[in-house]
Amino acid sequence: MAADGGRAALPCVFSPKSQQFLALCAQDGRLRIWNTDSKTLQQEYVPSAHLSAACTCVTWGPCRAVQEVPQRKRRKCEAGLAPELSDLLALGTAAGSVLIYSTVKGDLHCTLEGGHSGPVNSVQWHPEDSVLYSGSDDTHIAEWDLQTGKVRCKWKADRSAVSSLCISSDGKLLLSAGMTIKMWNLETKEVYRKFTGHSTMVTTLCFATTRPPDSNGMYFLSGAAHDRLLSVWQVRSDGKDKNSVVSFTLTDEPQHIDLQTSNCKDEPVRLAVVCKDGQLHLFEHFLNGPCKKPLSPVCSLQVSTMKADSPVPVPLLAAALSADRQNLMLAYGHHLQPVMEKTPFNTSERHICLVRDVHGTLSLSVDTAVSKVKTPVVNKQSKVLVPGLPGHKAPIKLTPNEAEKRKKEDSTTEMSIEERLEQIELSVGGRDAGKGTSSLQTDSFAVLLVQGLESKDQRILTKIFQTKKEMLIKNTVARLPPQAVLPLLEELSSRLQGHPFAALLIVQWFKAVLTQHTSYLSSLPDLVSQLGSIYHMIESRVKLYQQLTRLHGKLYLLMTQVATNNSAKNVGNISHKAKLVYEEESSDEDEGSRDEGRPEDDSDNWEEDEAAMELTEDKKNHKDEEDDEEDDMNDESKANGDSDLDPENESEEE
Repeated sequence: MAADGGRAALPCVFSPKSQQFLALCAQDGRLRIWNTDSKTLQQEYVPSAHLSAACTCVTWGPCRAVQEVPQRKRRKCEAGLAPELSDLLALGTAAGSVLIYSTVKGDLHCTLEGGHSGPVNSVQWHPEDSVLYSGSDDTHIAEWDLQTGKVRCKWKADRSAVSSLCISSDGKLLLSAGMTIKMWNLETKEVYRKFTGHSTMVTTLCFATTRPPDSNGMYFLSGAAHDRLLSVWQVRSDGKDKNSVVSFTLTDEPQHIDLQTSNCKDEPVRLAVVCKDGQLHLFEHFLNGPCKKPLSPVCSLQVSTMKADSPVPVPLLAAALSADRQNLMLAYGHHLQPVMEKTPFNTSERHICLVRDVHGTLSLSVDTAVSKVKTPVVNKQSKVLVPGLPGHKAPIKLTPNEAEKRKKEDSTTEMSIEERLEQIELSVGGRDAGKGTSSLQTDSFAVLLVQGLESKDQRILTKIFQTKKEMLIKNTVARLPPQAVLPLLEELSSRLQGHPFAALLIVQWFKAVLTQHTSYLSSLPDLVSQLGSIYHMIESRVKLYQQLTRLHGKLYLLMTQVATNNSAKNVGNISHKAKLVYEEESSDEDEGSRDEGRPEDDSDNWEEDEAAMELTEDKKNHKDEEDDEEDDMNDESKANGDSDLDPENESEEE
């Protein structure tokens, strides 16, 4: 049983049971089917809309016969053939349609359209009936009737996109996942159970046992994006199954899973998981109740090749467990020409590294007899005319000295990315730098950011994301082309999971991207899936902020009380005895001495004081008399008609 690891991974899956074929959808939208025995390309199919509607998921059909399609549906489904479903492939596309490809005919067998308005993320075959289930970004699950090619039933499964589906072996229960996991009863189309526990979008669902849910023996596992744990859930009859019972640790998020189910308690579950970093992890566990600690893999496998006398890791694309439980079918290398190998493994070794000459295997030999490139026979007397110049003259040839000068000029003018990084100053000092310097720095940042995203150079990206200037970040994001916005969001979301100090800087970049490119992001059909993981990541970090704030307040109060008690003890140890005492003389004695001396001093000067007082009284009386005489004279002058304002009269009177 295989499951794809979401949109980030290329859809790649082995055929069931025999594992004779490998179906792989490349980035160019082509479906390639490889023969694992002969290691050759068996078939290649190019859909009509492979560029605009790329393939998003691939699933092989189970091993049983399908009934013949009615004659009236010949236009959509070619009737007259009854192929085995193991020879059929269901392809989900980004346009919302489902393609049924037949490996027997080597052509398209059927097209299912009109069921979804968004990209199809997962497709599952019914093990017994001629029914197909598909989940899409439009939050709906569609039940297709393969005999008529139409939608039999369609219902809303989640508030977000349906990212993964899985059907039980008896065909009675269906698992669907978006942000939450739901188990549906396919007869009534009602929710049987609901499971929550992943903070990001669930990308993988697999039933681990074939036992019914009433026996408390039904288990299934789930994996999510940016999550390094595979969770195992138990479906209990009493409904107490809110938390996962077992978890498997991985080195990166899962991309491809192959699982051998357990039919009884005494039989372990065997699991092969290919992670995003290209490693394979093997697990073997008896599912019988909860397990507190996460389980480590019993064996980890890595493929590498020698390049310049140093090993270079080769990413694994898919892996499948053989029925004999002793061999593994591996697919690794490049998706255009993968290398398939059946290798034995030993779980007694915890780490296995397979060294393979991948470059020699991938070298394509071109037969000269089949080559379509023809070399013209040129005689010595013939002349070759070069277009592009007036008169079709030959191009101007430079002398060796001029050629050397041009090479030196090009070497001096062209700068490498490392030299440009060294010359860029992340902190421009002062306001005297001017607008020209800031605009030049913004242009350099935008160009380097695009180059770093295309080449995935962590050194360039780390140096750019270390800037703290808000205006520089805003201008850099504003100059980015639209095709670089989504890679920037993916890089920022991966860096947001790192150290909290780095998250402080990454949030500023998020803010700039969301404000500068709002119109472009709103036009994307898969905006919810792109920003949903970021939103839930931030929400999971902020969830504990209020509790941490309360804890901080309580700890601060406790620390202040401890500090106060310590200071009170230090004050109690201080001695209350004065080191210096200063005593002044009594003030009563001074007043008594003053009173005793006063009568003697006053008794000698009594007569002089009385005489002085009489003289001052005489002067006051004399002055009052003069004032009265002046008032009388003024009254007389007014009565005679004289004016006080005449200065001449006043001078005469004087």
